[in-house]
Amino acid sequence: MAEVGAAILARPALWRSALRQWHRTTPAGWWHRRPFLPVPPAEYLRFRLVTQYGDASRPVAAADVLNYLAWCKLQDR
Repeated sequence: MAEVGAAILARPALWRSALRQWHRTTPAGWWHRRPFLPVPPAEYLRFRLVTQYGDASRPVAAADVLNYLAWCKLQDR
């Protein structure tokens, strides 16, 4: 995951899209539920991994996240 974070930090043009997606996928009232972190639900992440890679246990590739954020940026225009 650190590789993905570093890849995003190295591309300021995608920061706004990354923050938007993080905000959109963070559940309302996240501070009331464990793990008390503003992260998407595990079920959502598992679904995204299965639809992307066909396997939820495969590690996320930084290039795939960057492509996704670039696509989100285009869609938000």
